[in-house]
Amino acid sequence: MSDSARIPIFHTTMSAWMRLAVLAFVAFGLALMVVTNQYLTQRFSETQRTESQLRAALYAGNMVTLLRQQSLVPLLLARDPVFVTALQTKDYTSTSQQLIEVATDIRVDTIELLDVDGRVVASSERRNIGANRSEQSYYSNALRESGTIFTVSGEEDSGPLGFHYARKVVQGNTPIGVIVVAVDMRQLEVSWRNRNDLVAVTNTSDTVVLASNTRWRSNTLTNVLASEPPPSTVRRALGLTRNSVEDNPYVFLDEQWLLRTEVKTGFRGWRLTYFSSLTGVRARVNAILALELTGLALLLAMFLFLANKRLQRQSRLIAEESGQLRRLNARLSEEIEERQRVERNLEVAEQSLEQASKLAAIGQMSAAVSHELNQPLAAMRTYLAGARLLLERDRKDEALSSFHRIDDLLERMGTITKQMKSYARKGSDALSLVDLRDAVDGSLAMMAPQLGQTSVDIRKSLPATPVMVRADPVRLDQIIINLLRNALDAVSDVDDPVIDILLVQGRQVSLSVRDNGHGIDDAEALFEPFYTTKKPGEGVGLGLAISAGIANELGGRLFARNAEPHGAVFELQLPRAMDNSTQAAE
Repeated sequence: MSDSARIPIFHTTMSAWMRLAVLAFVAFGLALMVVTNQYLTQRFSETQRTESQLRAALYAGNMVTLLRQQSLVPLLLARDPVFVTALQTKDYTSTSQQLIEVATDIRVDTIELLDVDGRVVASSERRNIGANRSEQSYYSNALRESGTIFTVSGEEDSGPLGFHYARKVVQGNTPIGVIVVAVDMRQLEVSWRNRNDLVAVTNTSDTVVLASNTRWRSNTLTNVLASEPPPSTVRRALGLTRNSVEDNPYVFLDEQWLLRTEVKTGFRGWRLTYFSSLTGVRARVNAILALELTGLALLLAMFLFLANKRLQRQSRLIAEESGQLRRLNARLSEEIEERQRVERNLEVAEQSLEQASKLAAIGQMSAAVSHELNQPLAAMRTYLAGARLLLERDRKDEALSSFHRIDDLLERMGTITKQMKSYARKGSDALSLVDLRDAVDGSLAMMAPQLGQTSVDIRKSLPATPVMVRADPVRLDQIIINLLRNALDAVSDVDDPVIDILLVQGRQVSLSVRDNGHGIDDAEALFEPFYTTKKPGEGVGLGLAISAGIANELGGRLFARNAEPHGAVFELQLPRAMDNSTQAAE
C-alpha cells in the first residue's frame, strides 16, 4: 500500500479563512434568528394585543353593567312605603318575604333592612336576621351620605371581599334605617375561570378586588407579578418585570409568559387587567424560525460539502508531497548523522590541539625551567659541602641552618614541577569558585623561569578583596598564560618592555593584559584558528582561539584592541560569582 493511500482524506482541517467564513455564517445566522424572533414576536403580538384589548373591554363592560344595575335597587327600596312603614311601626312580619321576592326577581345576592341601630330586622337570607351591622363601613357611610354608596368590605383581610350598595331610609330628614344590597361578583370570577382566562380587577391603590385566581384577592397586582420572577437570570437583570404595561406588556405568571392588557373600567377608578397566553404567538414564531433555521442549515451543509471536496483535493496533494518529504527527510537524516560524526571527530581534534598547544608551551618553558632547577641544585651542592665541613668541625647549629636552606630550595623545586604538572594535565568539566587574584599569581609563578630570562617590567594592579569567578582553575590558568606569552612575544624587540596586568571587578570581572609592543594588525582575525603573526616554527595560531573558546564556555568573552599610543590590550571578561553575603549587600 502506498503512503498516500494510508492517509485518511477526512483528517485534514479547514483553513483559517474557511473557519472564519463558517464562524461569520453562524454569527449571521444567530443575528438573523434574533432579529426575526423579535420582529415576528412584536408583529404577532400586535394582533394578540388587539384581541386581548377587545376581550378586556368586554369583561370590563359586563362588570360595570352589573354594578350599575345593582346600584338602582337601594334607591327604589329606600322609597318603598312598605319598608318605610315597617321601620316606623317596627312590624317586620312580612318584610323579609318581600325582600326574598325582590332578590329573586332582580337576581341580587342578598338584601338586608337595618334599623337605625344597625340591627338586621329583615333579610332575603332569614338566618341573617338579628345580626348587628353597626361595625360595617357601609352602614356608617350610608348614614352620613345622602345618596347610594358603594363599599368593598374586607379589603384588609385575605378572605373573600364583600361588595355592597347601601342607602339610608329617611322619614322627613331623619334616618330611620338602611337598605343594603350585597352584589354577587363571584359569578364574574366563575365565568372567567370557566373560560380559562386570567383576569384581575384592581382599585386605585393597586389592590386586587376581583380575580379569576382567588389567591390574588386583597393583594396588590405588583406583588402578584413580583412573586413569580422570570426563570431567566438575564431577563431579570434586564428589568423585564416592571409594573408599567407600556414599559413591559410581557409578564411571567403561572409558569408561562403572558401578554398583559390593562383597560380602565370607568367605575371608581378600577382597572381590569387581562392576561392572554402567548402560546399561539410563540408557536407561529417558532414555526417560521424553524423554517429559517432549516434554510440556514442547508446553506451551511452545502458550504461544508464544497469545502470538504476542496479539502479532499488538497489532502491528495499533501499525501503526494508528504511522500517526497519523507524521502527527503531520510536523506537529511543520513547527512545529519554524517555531520554529527564529523563534529565529534572535530571536537576530539580540537581537544587534542588544545592539549598539544599546552604541551608546546611547556616545551618552550622547559629550557627556562631546567635552568631554574639547575640553580637550586648547584646551591644545594654548595650547602651540602659546607654542611659536611661544619659537621666535621662540630658546628652543628650552622650546619642545621644549611639544611634549612636546602629544604627551602627543595620546596621551590617542588612548586615549579607541581605547576608544570598541573598545567600539563587536561582540565575537568567541574567548575569551582576561584579567586582570580590567585590565578594571576599562580600563572606568573609558572611563567617565572621564562620571565626571569627577560627584562620585562611586570606591573600588577589587583584588588585587596577576593575576586571570585566560577571556572576550571587549570583552563583559567591556560588563558592567562597564553595572554602572558603573547605579551612577552609582543615586547621581545622593544627597548623598555612593560606588561600591565589590571584586575577590576563589578558585576563583571575584567582582567586586562597590556603590552607596549607594536599593536595588532587585524583584531577580527586574531581569534581564528591557525591565524598567527609569528614566524614559521614559533607558533601554530591556536592559543588565542582556544582561549576564546574557553572564555565562552565559562560564560564570558575574550577580545583584543590596540592601545594608545601603541601596544595591545587583551581583556578577559567573566561573570562575577557572588556568595550569599555579597548578594544580600547588593
